Amino acid sequence: MQVPKIVERFLIFFIGLPVALSIVLLLPQQHHLAANCAAIILSVLGSGEFAALLKRKSGFSLSTPEAMLLGAACPLAMTLSVSFGFDYRITPTFMAIGAAWLLISSIFAPEDRLKDALGSISVGLATLLYPGFFMAWFIGMASWPHANMVMLVFLLIPISNDSAAWAAGMLFGKNNRGIIRVSPNKSVAGFIGGLVFSMLLGMIAVFCVPAAFTAKTLPAPLAGLILGLAVGLAGCLGDLAESAMKRSVGAKDSGTLIPGRGGVLDSIDSICFAAPVYYVLYWLLFCG
Repeated sequence: MQVPKIVERFLIFFIGLPVALSIVLLLPQQHHLAANCAAIILSVLGSGEFAALLKRKSGFSLSTPEAMLLGAACPLAMTLSVSFGFDYRITPTFMAIGAAWLLISSIFAPEDRLKDALGSISVGLATLLYPGFFMAWFIGMASWPHANMVMLVFLLIPISNDSAAWAAGMLFGKNNRGIIRVSPNKSVAGFIGGLVFSMLLGMIAVFCVPAAFTAKTLPAPLAGLILGLAVGLAGCLGDLAESAMKRSVGAKDSGTLIPGRGGVLDSIDSICFAAPVYYVLYWLLFCG
């Protein structure tokens, strides 16, 4: 079912975003276990879609259970560390186990499949990293003081950036579209509008939640502006990178799980790329 863009944006901004923020704000128990589990589920579903896209392009495939297990490895390990106190080295351990499994499994492949071993390993390693490894950085935020505010601001920036970019593009982007070939409907006006809104959110955060966003060395507004700009830009790049992947296989959507929206990857691409950028910059600019 094709849903008009304006309805899609309405659903994201007025339903999807409040649901995500409510999980973070209302269910902080066990270092935000509910949000962490949601991130695991999204990673698992997104990994299945990503593996399917890779199969369409390369011809090499993973079984659905294998793709989902690889997708769950990093966010599950990070959740065990953050919410249950496991040693932080469990995350690279899970990654090493996943990579080792992919390498070892090729040893026992039937003779007619040996020629595909390298391709299958490559697909498996890519699925191990995206989107699960990126989503694990979001889960890592739950270990910080004031985690509810830190995670809330993070979710607001890339999601609001996307909606602001669409609105600015609709109003001012009629004659400046098509600059980026992988997504010809996106406009320069939309790109600028989304980044400006992201910077405003970063600066608003330092004034509205000073306990969570006390800058280390830079003036607080400047630190907030840098955070918003970098995270907004990362979110845009994540969206464009996923568009490039879909275009390379001739797909409009990554999947069909979400009516009118497409697949899970279509909904979390910006968040995935923005999560490590936000995590590192918050640690550098604000985290004591």
